Amino acid sequence: MTEPLFARPGIDPTLKSLLDAFPMTFSAADGVEVARSRLRLLKVPPELLPDLRVENRTVGHGDVTGIGVRIYWPPDTDGPLPVVVFYHGGGFCLGDLDTHDPVARAHAVGARAIVVSVQYRLAPEHPFPAGVNDCWAALQWAAEHAAEPGGDPSRLAVAGDSAGGNLAAVTALLARDNGGPALRFQLLWYPTVTADLSLPSHLENATAPILDREVIDAFLSWYLPDLDITDPTALPTTLAPANAEDLSGLPPAYIGTAEHDPLRDDGACYAKLLSAAGVQAELSNEPTLVHGYVSFALVIPAAAEAADRGLVALQKALHA
Repeated sequence: MTEPLFARPGIDPTLKSLLDAFPMTFSAADGVEVARSRLRLLKVPPELLPDLRVENRTVGHGDVTGIGVRIYWPPDTDGPLPVVVFYHGGGFCLGDLDTHDPVARAHAVGARAIVVSVQYRLAPEHPFPAGVNDCWAALQWAAEHAAEPGGDPSRLAVAGDSAGGNLAAVTALLARDNGGPALRFQLLWYPTVTADLSLPSHLENATAPILDREVIDAFLSWYLPDLDITDPTALPTTLAPANAEDLSGLPPAYIGTAEHDPLRDDGACYAKLLSAAGVQAELSNEPTLVHGYVSFALVIPAAAEAADRGLVALQKALHA
């Protein structure tokens, strides 16, 4: 058997040591509460967090109400400011405003923008499309009420990690297809956008840290209990935005992926599709990182460098 000419880099050693201490693997049989409790174990020391003005609110739009949001203001910045609507990750089943508080703060500081972090409904209690409906309503609310917290409605962006990256891409499509709100940018961290489990990265990283095949199967069973995903190309764009017949007219995108991540090729496929449709799309694959790396930016230098690349792109788009 011929050995490959170039072996891919291993996982960053500092990150690997941390992940070994906090294994995230679980299955559907363990139940969603076990999975949620394991995610909550990954905490950033409070003293490392930037001290920002923060406010919790309950918002809604149209028939969709009762959505919790947490609003963050960047430090020492005069308004009106751009607004970033942020959707947290967690496979559509885990995560909340607290688990992703450090990530939301990083976006406020890095983009010099007001961040509206959204607590959308989670599966299995609220399967697809409840979370999509909440995220779309929250974006509409943020656009209509941007001026209230000192925001500039003409400089609006969406961002999200993992499942949140999917929701950011989906809401960008919904905004285009419904005549607004107009978006300046979409920042997609290791998003799931194709629902295609046959992509090479799913096979290469089937036992990767944070997100392995067992975890993916658990998320799918909770989020899509009644949906057949055998043919991913037949899925609606509110689940697989890569299936859109036309991707033109979408906002520019920065897509951050990780080499040791089953979703690596999802992001690469979407960047290629966007570019083919005439949409500016920058893809940055991080060779030594894993799924979820933005959540480790405050404690892992390689993750911090990777996160900074995306946040710089977001800042440039919003302050151009």
